Parts: sequence; C-alpha cells; structure tokens
Amino acid sequence: MSNLKMKDAALIYLDRSGGLQKFIDDCKYYNDAELGNHILHHPLKAAQVFQSVCFVAIKTLSLIGQLQTETQINIVLKLTHLPPLPSYDFDICEFPLDYTSQRFYMMQGIVIAMTTITKYSQGARFLCSDEGCPFSKGFQYIRVHVPGATESSTVRNDFLCNLCSSSLQEDRKFRVLGDKQIVEIITTKVIHAFQGYTKNQPFRFQSLTIFLRDELVNKMKMGNEYKIVGIPVCVETSQTSVCIEANSVILCNPKVPLGISDNFRCLLSLTSTSCWKFTAILANIFASQIVPPGTYNLLKFCLLMSLVQSSDRNKELEDYLDILIITSDTLLVDRLLNFSINLVPRGIRHPVSTEIFPTLSKNTYGTGAVSIQAGSALLAKGGVCFIGDIASHKKDKLEQLQSVLENRSITVYIPGKKFRDDTDQQVTFPVQCSFWSFVDMDSPSRRNAQRPSTLIGQMDCSLIPSNLIEAFGLLINCNESSPCHPLLPSVQHTLKKAIDPEGLLYLASKQFTTEDFEKLLAFAKNLNVELSLEAERMIHGYYLSSRRIRTDSICGSKLSASALKYLVSLSEAHARLSLRNKVLKEDVLIAALLFETSLTLKYGATIFCVAPNALFPFEVYNEEYLEKRDLYLTQCQQQLQQFIAACAPGTAVFSNDE
Repeated sequence: MSNLKMKDAALIYLDRSGGLQKFIDDCKYYNDAELGNHILHHPLKAAQVFQSVCFVAIKTLSLIGQLQTETQINIVLKLTHLPPLPSYDFDICEFPLDYTSQRFYMMQGIVIAMTTITKYSQGARFLCSDEGCPFSKGFQYIRVHVPGATESSTVRNDFLCNLCSSSLQEDRKFRVLGDKQIVEIITTKVIHAFQGYTKNQPFRFQSLTIFLRDELVNKMKMGNEYKIVGIPVCVETSQTSVCIEANSVILCNPKVPLGISDNFRCLLSLTSTSCWKFTAILANIFASQIVPPGTYNLLKFCLLMSLVQSSDRNKELEDYLDILIITSDTLLVDRLLNFSINLVPRGIRHPVSTEIFPTLSKNTYGTGAVSIQAGSALLAKGGVCFIGDIASHKKDKLEQLQSVLENRSITVYIPGKKFRDDTDQQVTFPVQCSFWSFVDMDSPSRRNAQRPSTLIGQMDCSLIPSNLIEAFGLLINCNESSPCHPLLPSVQHTLKKAIDPEGLLYLASKQFTTEDFEKLLAFAKNLNVELSLEAERMIHGYYLSSRRIRTDSICGSKLSASALKYLVSLSEAHARLSLRNKVLKEDVLIAALLFETSLTLKYGATIFCVAPNALFPFEVYNEEYLEKRDLYLTQCQQQLQQFIAACAPGTAVFSNDE
C-alpha cells in the first residue's frame, strides 16, 4: 500500500471511529496556545499584557474613577500546574541551575527550615521632588515587587525622575505592605543520607530557598513534602544564591500501593484460619539479611508493629509506637534498627552531630527574621526517628525528649532581644513520628552500677530516668544469651555474611524480598482500622485491672492515662500488620502481652504473670509450632479474661458462646 493510500485509510478510520471529530474539538482549545506559552516562558511580560487589558476595561466601563495609569494595577498570575514535560522540572541536584530565563518551573522537596513572618513592600508611590515638574503629582511612578527583587529594589532614595532628572521622594501613605516567609527545602533523594547509607562518612547536601509571599505564607509546614511552581532567581546578599519565588504550593500525598506481593498474598491465604499465624511468620522471616530467621523475633515483631503505625494518614498523634530496647549486643541491634528504618520513606537515623529537635539561627538573607531548623524529629514526619544509644545524649536533651514523648509537640521560644525584635515569640510544632532507642547494658558504667532487683522479672534501669522509661510506649529486653536469642545461629550468620556480603543465605530472603516488605508495610500502614466492641471492652478491662493491681497507698497508680493510648495503638498495629480493618480481641491479647512484658521489666510481675517469651514460646518454627503457639495464645486469652473478671468485673469480656 502506498503512503498516500495509507493516509487515506487513516483518515477514513478517524472519521468512522469518531476520532476526527474529537480531534477537531480538541484543536479549538489550542487557539490560546500562544498566550499560554507567553505566560509560561515570559511571566513578567504576560502580566503587563493583562495589566493593559484590565486598565482599558476599567477605563472603558468607568469602574474606578480615580484610576489614572496602568501602573496602579498590580497583576499577579497564579498557576495551578505546569505541563508534565521534563523542560519544566527544576531538579535541585542538576547543575547548572537556570535562574536567568525568569520563567516558571516545577520543583519538589521537603521543608527543613522556615523563618518567622516578616513584612515586605508590595508597592510604593514616588513623586518628583521638583514641584514644577508635572510628575510631582499623580501616579506616574508606581514601583511594585517583582520576582527576585530585594527590598531596596522596590523602595530606596536614589531614584530619579525620567522627565527632569530630579530625585524622587516616596509618598509613604501609599506604601502597600505584604507578608513574607522564607522556607528551605531539600530534595527527597537527600533522605537516603539520613537512613544510614553514609554511616561513618561525612556527607553534605544543599538546600533550596523558597520565598513565600502574601496568601502563601504559612502554607508550608515543617517536614512536609510539597510541589512548588515558581520562578528561579538569583539573590545577592552576603553571598549570591539561587532562590525560588513561589507562585503556588501543592502538598504531596504519598503513593499507596493497591496491594501486596503475590508471595505475601499466598501466605495470608494459607494462614487465614488463624489471627496470629501471619504476623508470627512475618516476624520470623523479617530482616533475614541482618539476623537469621527465628532469632530476635520479639524485637522484630515490635519493630514491624511500630512501622505500620508510622503514618500521618489521620493526624492522630497517639498512633505512634515508641520503643526503648535494653540489650548487651548493641552492634546487632543497631544494624537491625537501621535496616528497619530504610523500609519506610521517612525513616531517619539521627546524626550525632546534629539536633533532634528544632533550633534557631539567624536568617542569611538580611530580612530580620529568625530561621527555625527542623531537626531529625520533624524531618521524620510520618515515619521513625532512630536516635541511637540513649546514653549518647545529654541530660537536657533527654528531658526534652521525655517532654516530646508525653505531649507529642515541641515549642520553640524565640527571644526578641537576641534577634532584634521587640517581643518574644513561641512556635509549637506537632511531632509526628515514632522514636527508637536502645540502652547498652554492657557498658562499663552500667555493668558496675547494676543492682539486683528484689521483684520478679524487674530489670535494674536506675541509670535511666524513670520518667523517660515511662514515656516510651514499649520497653524490650533483647538479651542475646537468652533462650529466645540463641547465639550459635547468629555467629554462623555473621561468618557467612563476611564471606558473601551480598548473598541471600536463606530461602525466606529469596521468597520475601526487602521490596516485598516495603510494599507490605506501605499498604498496611494506610489501612483504616476500627475497634470492635469486644476489643474495646477488653482494652478497658485490662487497663483498669492493671491499674488497680499496680497501685499502692504511697505513690498511687504506676500506670498513667497514656497507657490506654498505648494499648489501643498496639491493638491497631497488630490488626494492620494482619491486614485487617477491624481490631479483634485476638489483637488486644497481643497488645496486652507486649504491654505486660514491658510493665514487668519496669515494675516486676503481678498476678497476671506473663513469661518473657510469651509471644514466641517455642524454639522450633514450622507448621506444628504455629499450631502449638495458637493453642498457647488461646490459653493466654482465657487467663486474660479471668484476670479482667477478677480485677475489673464490671468490664468482663465474654466469648461468643458465653
């Protein structure tokens, strides 16, 4: 078939299929393509076009009688988005940066610093100082802010009259002020530097400065990720730097996977008859790149539950699960925690040389504003902040950490005198992340200071402030020499890894990859779960029972009101990890066993005596073990119901048969 015949056939096809008519209709919308292109690539000149049109319209229709010149009209073109083409992307990591074309670009980044709000001159009116000049009156000289202009570009005292060359004087009563805020962002790629990839190696990253003006002020929040439409400009202060004049700001919503991997879907189907088997297998095979399957199961189980709670899906601050680990094998625990934080987008390993919480500094752009630096906790928004060994932090920082764990917010005080302001200010930020830390019980200071406990199950944690221990939701004893953590498999694993660092040593590592776990966690943590009535009654029953038996006449109850939030959060976490939308009494049992284990380490055992290995009572991991574990947990559930019936009879939970 010749080329001409091919074109004829294509035309006939378009006509019969209706595509030709659609093509004709679509072309009608491209009549303004030249104007749109002008706005995108020459926004300042495009604003002048609209300014002229608006002026003619106002004068023709006699809308504003006092209007004399076009310069009295200030046009601001607001864009909602840009064409999804590479030429409109502004990548902070790509050099050289285009700051000379004065056109719109789209960039994306995470807020790491912001200033307080200050004023700037939107526009000012100037008059000729020579009274005999015609321009000593009227509105001939109107100066307005343009992208990239400093304050001195809009208002200063050395402007000259174009007609007589006399100096211009500002008519101050016509000056228009607006709000201004300076924000610093980093590209999302930089987060990898905070996830342990550059451990023991120095790294440097460069932030990009964003100028927010007027209605955009306070639109960006610390730690959030945004898409920004703006114009790159070069600003000269003490040093020359590229900045962005923001035109519009859009909050980025993380992509949620529609499901889980086929292998996990198959595993979920095979374990559907039990409420406990799926999560037990997850804990057993998790992080097989770091520790052999079957070891450190309790710790891995808690880490997974904390990870599925690391989401800002509903802005509930009590959702987060904080973990404090007592261990003598800090190297292995450190590796395990570092591996885990890399499974979520905002897993941050706190660098020792930086601050956990926000700090103040002087703004480098000479605006008089104070710059607030985010710190690791706010950078980990919706994720996990791993702060390492708790002994590496000073007393005042630990007191600050305790306050944040209790209140889930941090207040930054800005002294006016220090930053040349008349009044003191304070800014409060919500802290929306889980905190992980560990205590090295094998350090010389702790080994020599440990005292034997008189209470069954209690650990001596006297070197850690008791209020700080209480502020952490979970306290976990991770001792490598215990039956729960056999030493030989870990030694063999370490030796094999030394020989083949990249090798997959176990079948579980091949069947369930790191990417599979990332997808599973991303899907699970975005599930919306609700408490069943039965689960709610069991949580309240256990809380009241524990509160009553851990009360003495001198100190009162050892359980704070926050314990109820922890129990709800633990129950929801297990339901999410089980990929269910409803919290069942089986989830509450897991929460109660974990919480009781933590309470026993803090205060000793009670009549509801829970073994340290209650969640993983057997050393063999096969189908028979899972059945035995289900039977054991069923017995634990009966004991929990008896405990509630005895200590809080008004909240007794009955089974369906009863």
